[in-house]
Amino acid sequence: MAELIIGLVVAVLAVVLVLRTVRIVPQARASNVERLGRYLRTLEPGLNIVIPFIDRPRQLIDLREQVVSFQPNSVITEDNLVVHIDTVLYFQVTDPRAAAYEIFNYIQAIEQLTVTTLRNVIGSLDLEKTLTSREHINSILRGVLDEASGKWGIRVNRVELKAIEPPVSIKESMEKQMRAEREKRAAILNAEGARQSQILTAEGDRQAAILRAEGQAKAIDTVFEAIHRNDPDPKLLAYQYLQMLPELAKGPGNTFWVIPSEVTQALQSVTKAFTTETPAIPSENPAVPSENGHTPEIPRK
Repeated sequence: MAELIIGLVVAVLAVVLVLRTVRIVPQARASNVERLGRYLRTLEPGLNIVIPFIDRPRQLIDLREQVVSFQPNSVITEDNLVVHIDTVLYFQVTDPRAAAYEIFNYIQAIEQLTVTTLRNVIGSLDLEKTLTSREHINSILRGVLDEASGKWGIRVNRVELKAIEPPVSIKESMEKQMRAEREKRAAILNAEGARQSQILTAEGDRQAAILRAEGQAKAIDTVFEAIHRNDPDPKLLAYQYLQMLPELAKGPGNTFWVIPSEVTQALQSVTKAFTTETPAIPSENPAVPSENGHTPEIPRK
């Protein structure tokens, strides 16, 4: 019975000894080992052997890139306006020993350093530049944080301003200004559209008038050439002129009509064209007046 108990105790001690001796570190993790309270080495991912009860592995440190979002911080701009800024930090542990022994809590240290640097940067900018200079602010923050956290075994990859919240009164003023600017742009676009429409309409009317004038000119040229080609006499022209007179009187507002002088000339031409004069037949014995002015009687046979 005693031998069985001793055997069980030895087995348990062996298992505990194996567990204390063999350390398995996952991928992208690291663990610092202290021997009698002093840093000895850093365990790499995989199977590692340590001396039980002498070597003490510490908590695992994540070597992957990490993202930390800090709470909004109140910052005063150069024009004495209080804005609330949310920041997001992307960092990675590059030296597990320095991250464990050079700083007590590197997350808290980075957060406080971000706040102080952000206040210094924003304090030199007014509100408008703060809202439009995010890339500039991000670049300054990253440079300062990367330089300060290098000795902590931390590499800061990116710093982003997630949100910049100005005061409520400033936001309302900005919204009114943006609304007025949009209305102004819309009015300008409408006016420009109306102007372009009027220009295009006037250009279309001008082109149409030119085309009508060209058509009328061609028609006149055609008629003129046809008249000269057929060589009409004055009788035909006068007749055509008389035929056009009724067309001139067909207008609905023609209550008073003045006949031009050309009408008389046309009528005379037509009269001459369509009437023939009867020649006078001379008598056989013309009367010859006497010396005293009386015509002598002619004796009849």
